[in-house]
Amino acid sequence: MAERLPDQSTPFGADVHKRLAAEKVVWLTTVSQTGAPQPNPVWFLYNFDDDTVVVYNRADAHRLNHIRARPGVSLNLNSNAGGGAVVVLTGTAERADALPAAHENPDYMAKYGADMERISGSAADFSASYAVPVRIRVASVRGF
Repeated sequence: MAERLPDQSTPFGADVHKRLAAEKVVWLTTVSQTGAPQPNPVWFLYNFDDDTVVVYNRADAHRLNHIRARPGVSLNLNSNAGGGAVVVLTGTAERADALPAAHENPDYMAKYGADMERISGSAADFSASYAVPVRIRVASVRGF
């Protein structure tokens, strides 16, 4: 069971759990060679059993080089229009080549299958384009 997330019995904790399961986009921020933050919107899958996030990437994505050199990352869910509902996760990212391809990951398919087909023509074609899985081990969660 998730230990890094806030207690689901609190309003904030319940909101965090709900949003990590339902929201389709999170902002993944890596750090470039010059030390500049590099935020990118990405599709993600949160694993509540082990507090990890999976993101599939293009092989030419600069973030892969950033992660290899500087694995500390943050993930930010979009806030609401008034600037509230802030959720920031921090953790350590690594390539996870042993994970199944996106179209072979049942949970990822349940969340994004229709979108994968819409964007790439088929889930398998999406997987061919976004062939590099990254796993992020969540260390902390904060927000309000």
